[in-house]
Amino acid sequence: MSKSCISCGKTYQKGMNVSRKGQYKAKGGTGSKISRRTKRFFLPNLQHIKAAINGVVKKVYVCTRCLKANKIKKA
Repeated sequence: MSKSCISCGKTYQKGMNVSRKGQYKAKGGTGSKISRRTKRFFLPNLQHIKAAINGVVKKVYVCTRCLKANKIKKA
């Protein structure tokens, strides 16, 4: 199983690297063109922490948004 937030379930997202070539119109060119696309992943900011879940201390992955909102209490 891939890493995901224990609280909200946030995990990686798929996307593309977009490579452009050509000079932009604002700089006097004919505009930029997309030359190639390659697949990539956008990774969330997950922290590996010790958290008290149902009274038991476990090591879990939690995203920083959930940590900041105090959805998970550190042990």
